[in-house]
Amino acid sequence: MKLVLYSGGDDKENQSLDRTLFDMVQKKNPVMTFIPSSSYLSEVEFREFVRHYSKYKVTRFIHFPVDVPFDQTMFKEVMKSDIIHLAGGNTFYFLKYLRQSKMLTYLKAFAQAGGILTGLSAGAIMMTSDITMAGEPEFDRDENTVHLTNLKSMNLVDFYFFPHFRQSTRYDNAFKIISKKTEKIIYASPDGSGIVVDDNKLTFIGKTFGYYQGKKIIVQK
Repeated sequence: MKLVLYSGGDDKENQSLDRTLFDMVQKKNPVMTFIPSSSYLSEVEFREFVRHYSKYKVTRFIHFPVDVPFDQTMFKEVMKSDIIHLAGGNTFYFLKYLRQSKMLTYLKAFAQAGGILTGLSAGAIMMTSDITMAGEPEFDRDENTVHLTNLKSMNLVDFYFFPHFRQSTRYDNAFKIISKKTEKIIYASPDGSGIVVDDNKLTFIGKTFGYYQGKKIIVQK
């Protein structure tokens, strides 16, 4: 399985993650699909996505919102992509429509079959077992405006991921408490950092901190 979990940040901050991503790609000029968390203003986000990855000589892109109807021809093209990217946004809203459109199941199968799945912030959280971390901590969380009760997502990794992490006493104290509620380790990455899964190998790019059973672990300085 090949996954890239981006926390966030700009082009320059994410250069190391981008380079690692394209080192995993086995072909020139791969097809990249962009799945926004919401169709609202997603054309603007897609243009930025194309601008960003065009720097890596990618020329074939697909824009595929899942909260509006889509046809099967486009869906089949998406599933033949080399890389599928899940964008950031409201994690609860995104999960609702990924599940409602049945794309959650198809994306999991895509990754398990060897396709490269990348995600930014909410999109990265979607690769974990459930989106619990989207609602934590209480001072920095997505609002569950769609009243989602089933928080299960793709379950492709055995850890939790928290993006946009800020190193401070406030965050430290919150995550030490949160980590006591789960048996999974919580990896927290600041913008410009992230995690790469390449088959059974886990690589941390940039600063990453782990929280487990009430303790903080510096995973990558």
